Amino acid sequence: MSETKKDTGVGSYFVSNYPPYSFWKDEHQNTALQTINTPAQQNRNLGFYMHIPFCRKRCKFCYFRVYTDKNKKQREDYLRNLVKELELYAKSPAVSERNVKFFYVGGGTPSALAPEQIEYLGQELRRIFSHENVEEVTFECEPGTLSEKKLEAIRNFGTTRLSLGVENFSDEILKENGRAHLSEEIFRAYEWVKKLDFPQVNIDLISGMVGETEENWQSCIDQTIDLRPTSVTIYQMELPFNSIYAKQILGEEATCKVATWETKRRWVQDAFDQFKKVGYQQSSAYTVVLPSEKQAFCYRDELWYGADMIGTGVASFSHLQGVHYQNVDKFDSYMEKCEQGVFPVHRAFPTTDRHRLIRELILRMKLGYLKRQEFLDKFSVDILNEFADQFSTLQNQGMLIENNEGVQLTPQGLLQVDSLLPNFYDPEYQNARYT
Repeated sequence: MSETKKDTGVGSYFVSNYPPYSFWKDEHQNTALQTINTPAQQNRNLGFYMHIPFCRKRCKFCYFRVYTDKNKKQREDYLRNLVKELELYAKSPAVSERNVKFFYVGGGTPSALAPEQIEYLGQELRRIFSHENVEEVTFECEPGTLSEKKLEAIRNFGTTRLSLGVENFSDEILKENGRAHLSEEIFRAYEWVKKLDFPQVNIDLISGMVGETEENWQSCIDQTIDLRPTSVTIYQMELPFNSIYAKQILGEEATCKVATWETKRRWVQDAFDQFKKVGYQQSSAYTVVLPSEKQAFCYRDELWYGADMIGTGVASFSHLQGVHYQNVDKFDSYMEKCEQGVFPVHRAFPTTDRHRLIRELILRMKLGYLKRQEFLDKFSVDILNEFADQFSTLQNQGMLIENNEGVQLTPQGLLQVDSLLPNFYDPEYQNARYT
């Protein structure tokens, strides 16, 4: 399923879960609610995602549930209801006797909140949950929303990993793609970030944004190296169905041109090669890190290894004790459910042992390797036998190398890992819309 030379078409490319979201149904809502109200049967690690759906602008490639029209009071009301949802979970049988290992505040744009709103959410989070066993707190930021005072509030929130959505350093490209910040705001914010000494700082880049050139991409690499964050994550530009760009293309109104997959992957490889020359190490298909005992990415690793992750906030996704589910995806509906003191669950999918096996296999492939014994220990399945045909095909294509210990992806395979993963889907989930 290599897409090496294909143009970038409309549709989802990045794989974040299995089975695909399009198979999650309203009719399974009660299964999710029963799971929340049942003590955990399996000893999995637990983390929380909090969705802050507010943005200054909607990026033209964005497919997340975000709002650009909510005023201060509406944002405060939303936070108050988010806290209510967190309280419901803290008292639920599935959570109440368990330790929380990580928190992730994502969006949207969490840093669009005012300093006092960030302080409120942090205080409530510490009131509701013990932080004694929390290993990581991630907070996403858009550079143009930051001030020194706001970053102080984010640091006091307990943030151990600050993630900056830089995406590109060209003002022209940022504007074309609908980003709200400009390059000067990146550098201004980064000085405050360094001053506050966050344990981890990640910079996000996107390879192949509309308008990208060879020269500008090299400049993005150079400027990122100059900033020297503790990690760099590079995504490849895609065009999900509900993004502005996708709607323009499908309506034949688009004048934009996105780089081919071949070009985007070459740019990612160029970046990784240069980052490695200055001391970074590759930790996944998307991320390089400076070597340090502090550089674990708890949220990612726990998610990819099957931890329970509860998503709170409008439209958020959860995986709890083998059940996938999503919150209601309309702002007013979410607010109403929380006001009523009920879990705002919308649709769900109860997984089987095989679903969970495939889910972990495809997500762990993003790390670049699969260890045979780990799957034998956890699932009692020999993946080299169970998926022999898929591994053989991909090995013949030069995407991976199989040995008695497991599977190692080649650099070529890791660059396009998301396009390889559907090979492992069961037949009923292949060639279906992902979302």
